[in-house]
Amino acid sequence: MNTALLLIIGIPLIEIYLFIKIGSQIGAFNTVLLILTTAVAGVAYARYEGFNTLKSGLSQLVKNEIPVYEIISGATLAFAALLLILPGFATDIIGILLIVPFTRKVILSKFINKNKKKYKSENNKNYIDGDYEDINDDNDKKI
Repeated sequence: MNTALLLIIGIPLIEIYLFIKIGSQIGAFNTVLLILTTAVAGVAYARYEGFNTLKSGLSQLVKNEIPVYEIISGATLAFAALLLILPGFATDIIGILLIVPFTRKVILSKFINKNKKKYKSENNKNYIDGDYEDINDDNDKKI
């Protein structure tokens, strides 16, 4: 089955299940209040971490270094903020894991290492090693 289709169907089902289970334990009003609180607090913390990432990226630029981690981290923070805005407990947990700097580094390092191995194995097949020699004709220079 297509992964995108599975996510489109699976995530709302998980969220609905969690709404029912948690709502039956703490009540409907408290469940809605909890969802709104996690959205507001998560987006505020994502904004704070985003500014920290921006400062770190600017300091890398001042040192004449490319802020690769900061760019990836900023995109991850934007995705985490989106997950926190979406109503639901599962998306909130994933968003919080992506916002916290320690867990974000762990998740990104695993993702980068996995893709780095795949990228290296694919790129090794595309190179052709060879030499070239520049040939000048002396006849062309004489007019």
